[in-house]
Amino acid sequence: QVQLVESGGGLVQPGGSLRLSCAASGSIFGYNVMGWYRQAPGKERELVAQITRGGKTSHADSVKGRFTISGDNAKRTIYLQMNSLKPEDTAVYYCNLLWNDLNLNVWGQGTLVTVSS
Repeated sequence: QVQLVESGGGLVQPGGSLRLSCAASGSIFGYNVMGWYRQAPGKERELVAQITRGGKTSHADSVKGRFTISGDNAKRTIYLQMNSLKPEDTAVYYCNLLWNDLNLNVWGQGTLVTVSS
């Protein structure tokens, strides 16, 4: 059974940086894509960034140039480096894994990021 555990959230001032990590337990050798989503209070969950098993990345327009997704298949971990944080980046950030052949869509428990002075 695949489980995802996020870490790295916290309180940061505007303009600051944080690095989120998402570690997967269990075998994920055949997954298709992992990603980061976020959900702000009163808003729908939105895609922030994705990385395929082959390393291809994509980022939402709202975070391009500020956030960078990366991954380490050997460690079964993905990261989200967040720079130049803004108050509107405040949200619970969730890690997600899609494995189409096994019809798996796994979510982590979320980690809170608060950007405030």
